[in-house]
Amino acid sequence: MIAHFDCFAGISGDMTLGAFVDSGVPVDWLEDTLKANLLTDFDLSLTSVSKMGITAKKIDVIVKNNAARDYAIIREMIGRSSLNGAVKDLSLEMFEKLALAESKIHGCRKEHVHFHEVGGVDAIIDVVGTALCVDYLGLKKIFASKIPLGNGFVNCSHGKLPVPAPATIEILINIPVYGTDVPFELVTPTGAAIVSTLAESFGKMPDMLVSKIGYGSGTRDLETIPNLLRIFLGKSLSQSDTVTMIETSIDDMNPEVYGFLMERLFGDGALDVYLVPVFMKKNRPGTLLQVLCHHSKKETLIRRILTETTTLGVRYFDVERRLLEREAVTIETGYGPVSAKKVITPDGRFRIVPEYEVCRAIARKKNIPIRTVYEKISQHAENLNK
Repeated sequence: MIAHFDCFAGISGDMTLGAFVDSGVPVDWLEDTLKANLLTDFDLSLTSVSKMGITAKKIDVIVKNNAARDYAIIREMIGRSSLNGAVKDLSLEMFEKLALAESKIHGCRKEHVHFHEVGGVDAIIDVVGTALCVDYLGLKKIFASKIPLGNGFVNCSHGKLPVPAPATIEILINIPVYGTDVPFELVTPTGAAIVSTLAESFGKMPDMLVSKIGYGSGTRDLETIPNLLRIFLGKSLSQSDTVTMIETSIDDMNPEVYGFLMERLFGDGALDVYLVPVFMKKNRPGTLLQVLCHHSKKETLIRRILTETTTLGVRYFDVERRLLEREAVTIETGYGPVSAKKVITPDGRFRIVPEYEVCRAIARKKNIPIRTVYEKISQHAENLNK
């Protein structure tokens, strides 16, 4: 399942939850899961509204104790919760973006940032609730349109701030945005953190077979457009996508560092990492480091490269790629159940490729060559393809 966020009127946390609930996430399940694992001093109110004739879901978080929390408290709260690992990681990634933006704007350490509105119960519910919805729907890839920005001023705990708010535009650095004549805030800091974390790329809607459409409503009635977030859910019809390539050439670094660097880059979300021997200026041998990633991971990976290596700078550019359709499967073999990838070729045939880590574990346990494990599993997979 993939999703496309159509942010024609911007995005906020409550709009996101409303669209996901309209797409099929049970609001009672969402509220019960949050109360059982995270917070209890709130209720979720769900209403159906109409914006310029379009019916949508409006989610309101009714807060019983809207205490301000700093990032350290929020991080600890989510970390010690009983939520599953994927939901925790996604929630913390969104709040990390909020914390970094606020700390830069206010000149303090991110752990000490008091979020006020952002750190209130409603925003915690928006962020963690979004992560729960993504997990519930089994979304594997998420895309988004370019992000529209309003103008004017917005009142907050720090006073009257320009629109887009400083935290919002800080989070949206290097993400495609465009200006509008709407004299209101279209994108909140929470909405910016959500879409910048979830979306792999921003632009036109991907080729997909749409199965569900969800509409989440904002609070205001806008004069020129319906104040809605629209989410399309469905199956991808194309195995093509656009990713980012980051590269730099290095000729003055201890070669032992590369192994550690590769581990850190994969840990940061790199899709692939290449080390290519090259000859640089003055005919010095060096290494071309190339890192393939989704757009949303670009800044994190650039920061890692500039921190961990001796390079003075990096290059980055978008590249298109074509992928074979694949899915995770478990096959029964003489070694027991084995995790593998089922790869479907353009002619409709498929091949099953066992996961390396599984084969390595079997080889060590049986004290046999890993090549033998691959061959036997491959033979079993061939029989399934006949």
